[in-house]
Amino acid sequence: MSDACAPLTFYTHPQSRGRTARWMLEECGAPYDTVVLEYGTTMKAPAYLALHPMGKVPALQHGDVVVTETAAICTYLADVFPEKGLAPPAGSPQRAAYYRWLFFSAGPLETAVTAKALNLLAPAEQAVMVGYGSYASVMDTLEHAVLQARPHLCGEPFTAADLYVGSHLQWGMQFGTIERRPTFEAFVQPLLQRPAYLRAAAIDDALAAASQSHANANG
Repeated sequence: MSDACAPLTFYTHPQSRGRTARWMLEECGAPYDTVVLEYGTTMKAPAYLALHPMGKVPALQHGDVVVTETAAICTYLADVFPEKGLAPPAGSPQRAAYYRWLFFSAGPLETAVTAKALNLLAPAEQAVMVGYGSYASVMDTLEHAVLQARPHLCGEPFTAADLYVGSHLQWGMQFGTIERRPTFEAFVQPLLQRPAYLRAAAIDDALAAASQSHANANG
């Protein structure tokens, strides 16, 4: 595992999945540097492609280690900063639930929501071919998990799984790609009151406003 004291550099854009990764960074409470990249330009520049060949954000550099994919960044940070209690103990039933809902959200949930937004959901007769099965089954499965939360997905403590699932729900309901079910809203509401979330949102909102002002000034 990397030295927790190694410098952290966060590559992001304020209107991207990087908002979720920043929330996780704020939960960890460690200092980090932010590099804001722009779509189509600095994200595709050779220097960044050397770190992330897909030219997408977010990415996290921790010393000599580079981590991409939002769920991986959240999981990695929870392990690097165990004192924050953002992951259940290894080998425990709670750890199994933690992995389950992180991977469910990064896989079936993300895929189903994206397919729905693009009008590319698999027809019923081909549902067996796709990992998410159907959009309805994904939503029902997630609702069942949220209903069983006591009060979080892995039991009492808040973990990176709650953060990642909560981000998906908040983002999806905001933009209409996830149904506004009362159970989803009830689960997300207290998460969005966490001090780390509020700090992260304020940072990204300010960056987004500055970016828009710059674009208007140069338009």
